Amino acid sequence: MCRRVVPTSSGNTSNLFHHLKQFHPIEHTESQKMRHHKSLSQPVPGPSPPPPSPSPTPKPEKSMKQTQMAAFLPYDKQSKRHKDITRAVTNFLAKDMMPFSMVDSVGFRKMMSVIDPRFELPSRKYFSRTAIPALYSEVRDRVEEQLKSVSYFATTADLWSSRTSEPYLSLTVHFIDKGWNLVSLCLQTVYFPEDHTGEAIAAGLADALASWGLSDEKQVCITTDSGTNIIKAAELNGWTRLQCFGHRLNSAIEKVNQDKRVDRAIGVCKKVVAAFSYSWKKKRDLATAQEEYHLPKHKLISETPTRWGSRQQMVKRVLEQKRAITEVLSKDKKTRPLIPTWQDVDVLESIDAALSPLLEFTDALSGESYVSVSFLKPVMHLFNTSILKESKDDTELTRTIKTTVMGYLNKKYDDPTMDDLLDMACLVDPRFKLQYTMEEKREYIKERAVLEMLKGERADVVREEESTKEAMGDACAPAKRTKRSLASFFANRPTTTTNTEGLSAQQAVERELSNYLLSPDADNDSNPLDWWKVYQKNFPRVSQLAQHYLCIQATSSPSERVFSTGGNIVTCKRASLKPDNVDQLVFLARNL
Repeated sequence: MCRRVVPTSSGNTSNLFHHLKQFHPIEHTESQKMRHHKSLSQPVPGPSPPPPSPSPTPKPEKSMKQTQMAAFLPYDKQSKRHKDITRAVTNFLAKDMMPFSMVDSVGFRKMMSVIDPRFELPSRKYFSRTAIPALYSEVRDRVEEQLKSVSYFATTADLWSSRTSEPYLSLTVHFIDKGWNLVSLCLQTVYFPEDHTGEAIAAGLADALASWGLSDEKQVCITTDSGTNIIKAAELNGWTRLQCFGHRLNSAIEKVNQDKRVDRAIGVCKKVVAAFSYSWKKKRDLATAQEEYHLPKHKLISETPTRWGSRQQMVKRVLEQKRAITEVLSKDKKTRPLIPTWQDVDVLESIDAALSPLLEFTDALSGESYVSVSFLKPVMHLFNTSILKESKDDTELTRTIKTTVMGYLNKKYDDPTMDDLLDMACLVDPRFKLQYTMEEKREYIKERAVLEMLKGERADVVREEESTKEAMGDACAPAKRTKRSLASFFANRPTTTTNTEGLSAQQAVERELSNYLLSPDADNDSNPLDWWKVYQKNFPRVSQLAQHYLCIQATSSPSERVFSTGGNIVTCKRASLKPDNVDQLVFLARNL
């Protein structure tokens, strides 16, 4: 039980029972009951017959006691149960970004003792120096194995500073696996103390890819923000770069804030929210006013400077709670000047009317578990023709905001290289194809697709020849022919096929592309990868092109999510973490 050594003399058990009574009262009570039961079961002494000849008798009581004692002994550290629980705790610390000191806390140890009293929890030093590094090596090996079979991949990258002002460079990779699933992985969060010049970042990113065995030839595109240093880094490495849609939209809205009317109204909003943020009495009065005016019981929202969406949500919430806010602020003469004027309210309503519909698009394009790059062209078309198109009911300020935002976005997405990239992404998305490509560019996009498919086909032939030579070198005897089952003749047979007999390679590719474009479009709400999983047998060359382009990310949100993970790991209580440990913990939290 406690494994303490109790001294005894000549086999006497008095000291042992005294120890049980003092330190283990429950076990002592049970032992007394067993002794009493044993005494009752013994016969009353009397004249006894002559002793019989000795014969061996079984002792079930001894085996029962051994079983009872084993129930209190801790698990052997090499036992499966001990290893399973230790691994579960390790996964919990890594995935949920818990500090190592968690295993030393009284509450956690108490919980583990209730779950399994026989499990002895290792020390925090064991988890930090042995368990977590071992788990990191295991997960890294698994990721490396995944990357070996990648045909094409896209990346996102960004720089950030931790709570302790230590700079880090993050890199995420995205690819479509053989099962047509979009896979996103965080490769590393490396300490980057060098000056953040384009040359240094270019070298850092190139080294990061090389350390994972990824070649530049397989990289389709890198998605980054609009920083001049990271733009230069992509140019120096010769990488195709896609600008983050979220950052572009944020920059466009910053142009709107240069209007003095907008700047003043936003300033009034911030002061109103601050007045309620620092006063519990005003929060209480706001809740009372909400009940009086039958308003939703919502709290006011503060702005995050780097997220335009938070500013828009702040404006929307102030307009929603306008009557309650006016009621509370008017009761205190110190806060009466903060009440928004009717002019401020008009400006806020104009801002809300112009920008509120854009919130949902930013969130939708920031996902990394589904295809997003092929949505950029349709979204821009929707902005131009509907969302940001001027209407008769718009105020003068609303029209100005719409024109400013749309003009900025059209200018930034007018780059020919980027436009071709987005057209190709739409082409291989069965929901859109050539629908959002300009009429005069459609033939050019088809020709480019044919050339890229021919190039990929030649590369496949070379790889197949190399693998055939290796197989011929390994196999000397002919393989034994196996009998096919009847079901095998019908397995994975496409409903329609592209007949390419008697055609040249280019003609075969052109016919396959033509048949793909003539096939029915997929539903707008469907997943294009699910469509390709079914029809890749029908259009094998176009499907490879789809794997090439549909892995690109429309925003750099994956890298920014790495920042959030790093912020949850490098907290005030964990500010002394070494950069290598930060890299390991972020990697595990994102990839487990």
